Amino acid sequence: MADKKSKSNKYVYAKGRRKQSTAVVKLFEGKGKTIVNNKPIEEYFFGVFSKRRYEKPFEITDSLNRFWAKINVSGGGMRGQLDAITLALSRALSKYNPSVYRTPLKKEGLLSVDARVRERRKAGLGGRARAKKQSPKR
Repeated sequence: MADKKSKSNKYVYAKGRRKQSTAVVKLFEGKGKTIVNNKPIEEYFFGVFSKRRYEKPFEITDSLNRFWAKINVSGGGMRGQLDAITLALSRALSKYNPSVYRTPLKKEGLLSVDARVRERRKAGLGGRARAKKQSPKR
C-alpha cells in the first residue's frame, strides 16, 4: 500500500508530562485552529492566564500564527494539563527546527520538566501526607 503524504499531513510529534497529566502534541505547519481533546483550545482553557501560558512557546520563537496543533491531554487537573501542553509544544517546536528554536526555549526554561509531584498519603497520619495529631504542650 502506497503511503501518500502531502505537505499538510506532515507533523512533529512530542509528549509533555506534569504531575499526573500527559499531553501528546502533533504540530502542523500552516494556518489552523489548535484543538485539545476535539475542542478548540479557547473552549478547553479559559482566561487570559491560560492563553498566555499555552501561547508562550510561540511568542518566544516568533511563530504565533505559523503553526497549529492537535493535542490529546489526559489525567490531572487543569493547571497540570496546561503545563504538560506547554512542555509538549516547546518540545515539538525544538524538534521542528532545533538550530533556531531550541536556544530561546531553553533560555526561558520551557524545555525543562517540573518534576514536583503530589506527595503520597502515609498510613496512620490522618487524611493528608504530613498530618499528625496535635500534641498537648502543658
